[in-house]
Amino acid sequence: MTAPLNSHRRLRSLRYSSEKMEGTGSWDVIEWSKLDPASWSSSFSNLDCLLESERITFECCGVILVNTHEAGTLLLTNFRILFLTEGTRKLVPLGTIPLVAIEKFSKMVLKGQSNRHHSDKNPPKRLLQVTGKDMRIIVYGFRPGTKQRRAVVDAILKCSNPERVWDLYAFTCGPSKFGNKNPKERLLNEYFRLLGKISLKASKNMIEDGSFTLSNDYWRITNLNSNYDLCQTYPFALMVPKSISDEELIQASTFRAKCRLPVISWCHPGSGAVIARSSQPLVGLMMNMRSNFDEKLVASFCTQLAGHEGAQRKLYIADARPRKNALANGAMGGGSESSSNYLQSKFIVFFGIDNIHAMRESFSRLRDYLDMHGTTSSDGTSSFLRHGGWTWSGGNLSSMSASVSLLGESGWLSHIQSILAGVAWIAARVAMESASVLVHCSDGWDRTTQLVSLACLLLDPYYRTFAGFQALVEKDWLAFGHPFSDRIGMTNVCGSGNFESPIQTSSARSYPSSPVPQTSGSAAAQPSSSSHGLNNYSPIFLQWVDCISQLMRMYPCAFEFSPTFLVDFMDCLLSCRFGNFLCNSEKERQECGISEACGCVWAYLTDLRSRSGTSHAHCNPIYDPSRYDGPLLPPAAALAPTLWPQFHLRWACPVEPNAAETEVQCRAMALKYSETKKEKEEAERKVDALSSTVESLREELLNERNISLAARESAKRAIKERAVISRAVQSLGCKVNFTKNGDCTVEVGDGPQKCCHSIPQNNLRTVKQMSQNLSHHQRVNKSL
Repeated sequence: MTAPLNSHRRLRSLRYSSEKMEGTGSWDVIEWSKLDPASWSSSFSNLDCLLESERITFECCGVILVNTHEAGTLLLTNFRILFLTEGTRKLVPLGTIPLVAIEKFSKMVLKGQSNRHHSDKNPPKRLLQVTGKDMRIIVYGFRPGTKQRRAVVDAILKCSNPERVWDLYAFTCGPSKFGNKNPKERLLNEYFRLLGKISLKASKNMIEDGSFTLSNDYWRITNLNSNYDLCQTYPFALMVPKSISDEELIQASTFRAKCRLPVISWCHPGSGAVIARSSQPLVGLMMNMRSNFDEKLVASFCTQLAGHEGAQRKLYIADARPRKNALANGAMGGGSESSSNYLQSKFIVFFGIDNIHAMRESFSRLRDYLDMHGTTSSDGTSSFLRHGGWTWSGGNLSSMSASVSLLGESGWLSHIQSILAGVAWIAARVAMESASVLVHCSDGWDRTTQLVSLACLLLDPYYRTFAGFQALVEKDWLAFGHPFSDRIGMTNVCGSGNFESPIQTSSARSYPSSPVPQTSGSAAAQPSSSSHGLNNYSPIFLQWVDCISQLMRMYPCAFEFSPTFLVDFMDCLLSCRFGNFLCNSEKERQECGISEACGCVWAYLTDLRSRSGTSHAHCNPIYDPSRYDGPLLPPAAALAPTLWPQFHLRWACPVEPNAAETEVQCRAMALKYSETKKEKEEAERKVDALSSTVESLREELLNERNISLAARESAKRAIKERAVISRAVQSLGCKVNFTKNGDCTVEVGDGPQKCCHSIPQNNLRTVKQMSQNLSHHQRVNKSL
């Protein structure tokens, strides 16, 4: 949005000097003027970029976005930080970040050194580094000698820590036009689909009276947890073996951590194999604790194989943790199953996937690596020029290799590969052996959810559609209690009503000598305390979406949605704009009335697609459901993950990753192909119509030809008959006169007995009758 620059409404404007000052950076060519603060709010009250119910709470003019060397205005709303360029007021995406998406921020001071042109020492520069949960690190610069930075920090703390729950933007905006239908109904509809009861639809009355307890030959839906008395982090409805009673389920739940007993997440419609999930068993340090009810429940997943009378299916128990971690948990009462107690289990395997703390540190190292070696860095220095150029372009091969190795040292891609390998193993057991698999980790809501949901994605093509993806997320992530508020670091809307604000720290890593080119100085930063150890934040869900992007790279035609859809979906989740992912469980969301008070991200994304149909950026233009209508079983050699360019590189390398541009071009080609196909179909319809017309004309011409031939033959016969009749009449002494049109007149006799008869050419019967009449007249004349 471009607005005229009226001097009376600018508080602190940036006026660039016309002269070029050698040896100085962006800071030193700026002059500041302090105007009346009363003109602030009127300047930006009608911005087009503001969302519904979004209001500006703080404004700060004359701020520098160090990453891109842009000067502009920093606006703080009840939802996000906005950065607008000076003059044009163009929104800068890199400098615009939702408040909830801020992981931490640090106040920094850059001390300047004496300039060779000036004897006085340069004043220190005041910086504010904002670290986001979406892979970006933003640095804002504030002019020395002002209290701008302090005001911005106070405003961020105030907006990030509202006094009331309802001050959160998701509640302030409300459901609006993106209302959230009862998520319990959608969960039941998914259960009905898995049980083969597709014709049934869940309703509010069905939930209230508990009439949703349906079953098939092997499995049933129980309402035992309808009040969340059995397990507070499980959904209200559970799918369990039909042979296990509710009393046995209650007893079995006491042997699992957090009472998260083994239940069914997905069942194969043909073979009857299931993927079940739970938390770790409470076997203790010596692994000598047992539960007959738990063992019976696990054994009930070994139903008979379809088509193999008397043959029991295999059962695998997959522990997502490293074996040593499982043994260590035994000291706290947990542990893993013993094959001697669970005799029906074929194997107990350990996938070796690390815990949430390792994932958090790995994600942080990856973010630092991308910021350090990206095109747009938080210190404003290109990776080509960092440290004299040795890091990338100016160094030797060993230095370059050392820089590249930092990506591997982050461990992020190794973690992705471990998850994909475990998922491929589970999918292969179910698809190729018709075996059932029980998956768990410690609590059964992090690594377990990743493995189970990805395995379902590989096995069931429905989950690779828009509707199926929503059902999968709502079933395995939301309903089964993944603690989103803790893991994504969102505010906790339950309990006291106070929120956890982003952690304020000083910078821990070595900051370069200058945030902008041509400025010399050294960073003065206080020792920092990491925010990671103070909460349970961990990018578990982001890691799961990253795994989906890897599968989409391997099978680009198997998914209805595109990588752009995943990016926009993650942005909605991290921004806390909608209420779907608030709280830590279904129970908490119900107690807070989230579905009634907040908007729905699924309705929002559906509305975006409805505007453009299949040509929308969220739709995969090369989706081929007929080709991939079965399970996806990636081989081990294909499980080599790479960085997800649309998400990981969009801030650090906004130009280099051309995946988005390629996708746009592919979409344009698909749209052109679709239009060409429509034109072809229209042309084919016209050709068919013309062919039909030509055939009809051909038949008409053939009929006309036949008629013409028949008429010609009739004419020949008529001529012959006329000649015969004419000779016959003339032989009787009559005169025959023919007209031009073929008619003839016959005159019989002279005098008073003269008579005249006209004979039409086309009436042969009349000619014959006239011949008879002529014979009669002749006889009369003779008698006379």
